[in-house]
Amino acid sequence: MSFFTKAKSKKEFTRQNRKRKATEVVQEKNDEITSSEDEANGITEDSSLTSEEELETAQEKKLRLAKVYLQEIEREERRRLENDNEEIGDDLIQKRLKEDYLKQTGKLRLTIADKYTSVDNSNIKILKCKQHRKPITCLCITSDNNFIFSGSKDGIVVKWSLNDFKKIGHFSFSAKNSIPNSPDYPKPITSVAISSDSKFLAVGDESNNIHVWDPQSLKYLNVLRGHRKSVTGLSFKKESHTLYSCSADKSVKVWSLDDMAYVETLYGHHDKITAIDSLYRDRAITAGGSDCSLRIWKIAEESQLIYNGHSGNLDCVKLINEENFLSGADDGQLCVWSSMKKKPLCTIKDAHGIDENNEQPNWICSVTALLNTDLVASGSYDGFIRFWKLDNNFRSIQPLFSVTANGFVNSMEFTSDGKFLVACASTEHKFGRWNVIKSSKISLVIVPLNKIS
Repeated sequence: MSFFTKAKSKKEFTRQNRKRKATEVVQEKNDEITSSEDEANGITEDSSLTSEEELETAQEKKLRLAKVYLQEIEREERRRLENDNEEIGDDLIQKRLKEDYLKQTGKLRLTIADKYTSVDNSNIKILKCKQHRKPITCLCITSDNNFIFSGSKDGIVVKWSLNDFKKIGHFSFSAKNSIPNSPDYPKPITSVAISSDSKFLAVGDESNNIHVWDPQSLKYLNVLRGHRKSVTGLSFKKESHTLYSCSADKSVKVWSLDDMAYVETLYGHHDKITAIDSLYRDRAITAGGSDCSLRIWKIAEESQLIYNGHSGNLDCVKLINEENFLSGADDGQLCVWSSMKKKPLCTIKDAHGIDENNEQPNWICSVTALLNTDLVASGSYDGFIRFWKLDNNFRSIQPLFSVTANGFVNSMEFTSDGKFLVACASTEHKFGRWNVIKSSKISLVIVPLNKIS
């Protein structure tokens, strides 16, 4: 809708120093070689290898890839049903194909929140380790739901097993590691993100750089430079190696990790950007901190959509699907949005109650959503993680249940299968020390979710 689509301008959406390195590399590799050049280089054409019968046509390639895709779906469904008596049939495969299509187009809507019941606090797992002595600020989960990566103000990233609930490794940005171009001492980590295929783990910190690691071997791969202030958020486009980053320098940057190259910079926010998220489309959504705006960046169209509704500092944003998203701020409001409306579809005021010390709303520090469903959650510092159900086509929010979490809930995520919620609880907020909860234990909180079958 054009009434809130902001066209590119020098101030709001310029692309300074545009460096299409990734494109340039591909173009260099794909430069055509003329027949005369072939002869000059002694390259002869073997007619038996270039005959039309032996070359795969575009249609044949599509057919081959479709068969591979169907075989992969059948294997996945067979593994999922291996303990059941059901058989893999055409109906099941068609259902899976339809779900995948709707997911890719952002139209998948699963109504499952009513199937979840309250959680016994005694079943919650608390994971702690000596590497995280300072507050944990961020976390991410691998797409296969096997591993968690958490980052803290110690400058250390810890890898955890979600199957065994144990720490299995860690690394830090220290000169002791002899890592090229690393800071002289560990910087507080502000954000982590992992690609869908678990090939790259991106870590942002207060050194203004993005460090890229191999999440399996925990080996250092590269550094991405460009931001002028600390990196505050990272997100991979799903099923790709395109990375989006946001920073306290008010900019959003796009990177290609296939080439370890900078692509472009997007401007528009008037203050420190505090959070970023993305799904399958060439789009990213950001929270603008004290400028009180949310923005969807339409990368290909070179435009942005602006949303206003909060009266306080925006701390977090999360995509529910390609069309709807959830936000939280220090005004205590929890808002649900549609990308087609510039005002919230619904708002819960004082979602986490009132702070008795100052009679102000408890800040919403983090939000998350089970992708393409009606189940969402929010975290604050009131001692609870609250679960919510989205009703009436996302036009109302109903409370489901809550679980205890002592401290600032700086980050949290659902596993993709909806079996767990993973959160980090810390003594202070990820961006500052405005309030310190000394009774909090710096830890990961693993909430096993009860679902009625």
